[in-house]
Amino acid sequence: MQERQGSKAARAAATRETLLAVARQHFGAAGYAATGTEAIVAEAGVTRGALYFHFKDKRDLFRALVETVSAEIAQAILARATGRPWEALRAGCAAYLETCANPSIRQIYLLDAPAVLGWREWREIDGRHNMVLLREGLVAALGHVEAPAAIEALTLLLSGAMNEAALAIADAPDAVAVRGQVLAGLQKLLDGLRRITP
Repeated sequence: MQERQGSKAARAAATRETLLAVARQHFGAAGYAATGTEAIVAEAGVTRGALYFHFKDKRDLFRALVETVSAEIAQAILARATGRPWEALRAGCAAYLETCANPSIRQIYLLDAPAVLGWREWREIDGRHNMVLLREGLVAALGHVEAPAAIEALTLLLSGAMNEAALAIADAPDAVAVRGQVLAGLQKLLDGLRRITP
């Protein structure tokens, strides 16, 4: 009996993952508004009932996908943010920019997520996965000289700059050149912050 329940749970988990993977392809390529659940269900090879067993509606499916993408971005940041605090902060910021330059991630995470979920809900998701890493990086680099309120303000400012830079890179006709310019600007920005620390 437990084996049957275990295999049922495994099938349900596999169906959910398949739906998310197919949804990612569609939402990433066409955007939220142009994607219908009919295409997702058909390509996933499941019934509409299976979709609604796992997700309340299209928005709920999209929200789960945004959560997944946000966690993946955080993993990319963690993988690169190593070394001394300032080096780790720069590497983490660079990893964020490079990951968000992916057209699918840009479409899902930076363009559609704030519009579909609303700014507050998107920020909650981003805060759990990515902004927390930025804040921790700034604390490691500046925490001994800056008050918590100043760290929070710097986190918000740098996060906004990073999101705008990621959009600019993804939209640029020559993304490689713009990425190089943005990373050079990021280095200057972080060097300026570093100079204010004893």
